[in-house]
Amino acid sequence: MHCSVSGEVPEEPVVSKKSGLLYEKRLIERHISEYGKCPITGEPLTMDDVVPVETGKIVKPRTVQTASIPGMLGMFQNEWDGLMLSNFALEQQLHTARQELSHALYQHDAACRVIARLKKERDEARSLLVQVERQIPMFASEAVTSNSSALSNGKRAAEGDDMAQPGKRVRPGISASIITELTDCNAALSQQRKKRQIPPTLAPIDALERYTQLSSHPLHRTSKPGILSIDIQYSKDIIATGGVDATAVIFDRPSGQIASVLSGHSKRVTSVKFVAEGAFFLTGSADKTVRVWQGSEDGNYDCRHILKDHAAEVQAVTVHATNNFFVTASLDNTWCFYDLSSGLCLTQVADTSKTDGYTSAAFHPDGLILGTGTSEAVVKIWDVKSQANVAKFEGHVGPVTAISFSENGYFLATAARDSVKLWDLRKLKNFRTLNLYDSDTPTNSVEFDHSGSYIGISGSDIRVYQVGSVKADWNCIKTLPDLSGTGRATCVKFGPESNYIAVGSMDHNLRIFGLPGEEAPLES
Repeated sequence: MHCSVSGEVPEEPVVSKKSGLLYEKRLIERHISEYGKCPITGEPLTMDDVVPVETGKIVKPRTVQTASIPGMLGMFQNEWDGLMLSNFALEQQLHTARQELSHALYQHDAACRVIARLKKERDEARSLLVQVERQIPMFASEAVTSNSSALSNGKRAAEGDDMAQPGKRVRPGISASIITELTDCNAALSQQRKKRQIPPTLAPIDALERYTQLSSHPLHRTSKPGILSIDIQYSKDIIATGGVDATAVIFDRPSGQIASVLSGHSKRVTSVKFVAEGAFFLTGSADKTVRVWQGSEDGNYDCRHILKDHAAEVQAVTVHATNNFFVTASLDNTWCFYDLSSGLCLTQVADTSKTDGYTSAAFHPDGLILGTGTSEAVVKIWDVKSQANVAKFEGHVGPVTAISFSENGYFLATAARDSVKLWDLRKLKNFRTLNLYDSDTPTNSVEFDHSGSYIGISGSDIRVYQVGSVKADWNCIKTLPDLSGTGRATCVKFGPESNYIAVGSMDHNLRIFGLPGEEAPLES
């Protein structure tokens, strides 16, 4: 007996009452549950119409292949061949997948290289665009100057000659892109200042109280003694000095050796400034010029630009926080805003009020405010973007010899013949006056340290004060004698983390003050 559906001998045979056909029970149950009729006759059928048939245990006969050893071997061989073919097909698929993955990775790597190259080209294009924007006004200025020269050959010769004077040249002005750069720098520095903390490596008060002279270095000629300006490049611990002998000296403090002597000015060097990032160095002189120097790896400096935009002595040079621009102030009653890379004077601002010129200048730490001191004892605050005079501080006696902003941007210190005055920039008023010397002894220099914790003052001696607040006292920590014998300490500058103090006087020596035992023995 065979199942009517599978054609095989059923293990659990059942018979239909209606058709009398034999089925395998599990097969007919599934068919009835799905279709509800007989698979052979198509008549309606339920499980009640199916009757189980009682039979003995059925033993299925062996197939022909399993009936003999050769048949079984052949069956095994067929199964092995099928397995090998399946394995070969899987290996082919794996190989294809690996090739596709390798190709995809190569394409991804190539795309990354293309993207990197495009970004580099984009940045270079942006840089070139900025340079072109800065240089286009210069070409326009040259065209105007040439036109003026042509007019001077005709009836308007006197007028043309007047236009050729330095103070009346046509300036391109500060462009919108530069103003955006200054504003972005201001926003970034203001945000960083909120998170500022005094560095743990800053020299403590008890250390400054024990400062004494560590070394003295004869940097300038004895025939024309006098150091008028000092600046320090903190990253390399290099000190620059400007002297009466018309030279600027680059001094490597760690080695105690002169790295370079910069000659070229014809009169005394009144101001020296390092550019914090890069190898640029600036000098201003009484010969009415400013020189832009660029250092090389061997320690030498080459003069890249000689700027002749002023008509009188250049008294001060100050670098903007972007390290891309700088300002010079002169006794010709103007200050100039320069692009550092090109040496182009973007604007020259003349004071409409009657003064005898500027004697000092400094940028606010955030870069949007410029402070200048005049020879008539007035301190003026300028908005760099609009070049407008936004504030004026009066009260000094004599020329304002030095001006310095505190690192937090709240305080301004100014020095003149009479005293040092401290100004609150938030309320625009003087909140403290330090009367240090007699009426015959001017205050030559005032300087905040890089952290804004100390302030140094030089006159007939050098005094270091702890920075307080509007209401808190500003206490004198240390008074250092002027060992030059001239009675005139002209400039003072704090070293990195205030670990030493560099002082210039009216002799030819640079003096270093610090903790005893931290420097080589004194030099003559």
